[in-house]
Amino acid sequence: MSRINVDRILEISIALSKEKDPDRLLELILNEALSITNCDAGTLYIKYGDKLKFQIMVTRSMNYSKGGNGEEIPLPPVQMNPKNVCSCAVIEHRLINLPDAYHAEEYDFSGPREYDALIGYKTKSMLVLPMEDDFGDVLGVLQLINAMDDEGNVIPFSKEYEKIMMALSSQVAIYIRKQKYEIEITKLFDSFVYVMSAAVDARSPYNANHTKNMVRLGKNFVNYLNEKQGDWTFSALEERQFLMSIWLHDIGKLVIPLEIMDKSTRLGSYLRCVKHRFEKMELLAELDFVKGKLTKEEYEQKLEELHNDLEFILHTDAIPFVDSKRAFHIQNIHKKRYLDKDGNWYPYLTFEETKCLMIPKGTLTAEERALMEQHVDITEHLLKRIHFTKQLEKVPVWAPAHHEFLDGSGYPKKKTAEEIDREVRIMTIFDIFEALIATDRPYKKPMSIEKAFCVLNEMVEEGKLDGDILRLFIESRAWEKNEEGDFI
Repeated sequence: MSRINVDRILEISIALSKEKDPDRLLELILNEALSITNCDAGTLYIKYGDKLKFQIMVTRSMNYSKGGNGEEIPLPPVQMNPKNVCSCAVIEHRLINLPDAYHAEEYDFSGPREYDALIGYKTKSMLVLPMEDDFGDVLGVLQLINAMDDEGNVIPFSKEYEKIMMALSSQVAIYIRKQKYEIEITKLFDSFVYVMSAAVDARSPYNANHTKNMVRLGKNFVNYLNEKQGDWTFSALEERQFLMSIWLHDIGKLVIPLEIMDKSTRLGSYLRCVKHRFEKMELLAELDFVKGKLTKEEYEQKLEELHNDLEFILHTDAIPFVDSKRAFHIQNIHKKRYLDKDGNWYPYLTFEETKCLMIPKGTLTAEERALMEQHVDITEHLLKRIHFTKQLEKVPVWAPAHHEFLDGSGYPKKKTAEEIDREVRIMTIFDIFEALIATDRPYKKPMSIEKAFCVLNEMVEEGKLDGDILRLFIESRAWEKNEEGDFI
């Protein structure tokens, strides 16, 4: 074997570990195989199930090359049939060297003859090699066509090239298997992430589409930036890391109690107890009236008082905001007592119920909100236990940080602007925006897009959000695009 061929094989070995684009690598390998054997044409097939798919095709005399840029080759896949020379190499796990293909009676070359006639070519000598990995699995075929002498005449393939090409084919097979493993592992991990994210959203009907909506915003925003070709663009790997962070940003909600996640009013599960207590007080008043302890006028006054207090409580339970005047009224109801049939005095409202009804904004008490906010700590704890690849190393950093604000008033770590990456800054904007316009939140009505941006701009003025990134988001109109697309 010549020094040049040794160098070519070494170059292929280096490329197998360095080249990141599999199609370009396979094109390089096929071209090097053509150069080593001094032949004119070749095809590299990949085995999918019981078929061989055309992956790379090269014919040097016709200046033809296809597949190296990932484009599809418009030829039907080859069925597994021992009369087809490439299929036979796969089925029988053997190299096939034909000095004159058209005169090889054991194989059917009617298809290649038609193709040759169509493009004005003639196939003569052929070397067909199964690409067999170290497990004995054939993953494809390397087909070389028309070996030539120094004057350009077509000659049979020399047997001295058979071992060289078999070694090369084996290397390629191992590479293909590695690529398939990487794809399968990636798909497995992606499906795991999707299932975990779906489990979070499925726990509560009030959170059913939050993560999906944020991912959609993320995809559309990235597409906008890449089309804009400005200072901020995403490579495929950067986009994957960013979207993975969005998919996993709420994973900690898996362990937050549902009674907090689903708390649609201030009283939550206490509401039934309050209603039952007021029904009980009405019955006790009726009993006192029957026993003559209350006059009819006193009885009617008592019922009116109970009705008015309950109506006030129910209204307070559902409204967005509770001012100091309403809170004072709730405290007065709490101070009222009733006497049960056993002679014990009880308040109209318990301490916990009163505390819930006095929540100024939203539906959660301070203790419940603190528990809810723990989801980001839990997210970080869970993600740190996952071994992310180098390409995804930012996921456990970005995902739990989506409630941090630039002025240090966010949580859980009260990070400031210098500590918050721009990917986190836009995730925070997505999270707030989606929550504001969401139609499935139990504690509030959805805002209009315009009103949501008013809120976000106010947060920019307060120093909490990045104004430049918010402007980019508004320019992108990412919320208007509804395409689902691929998972990541």
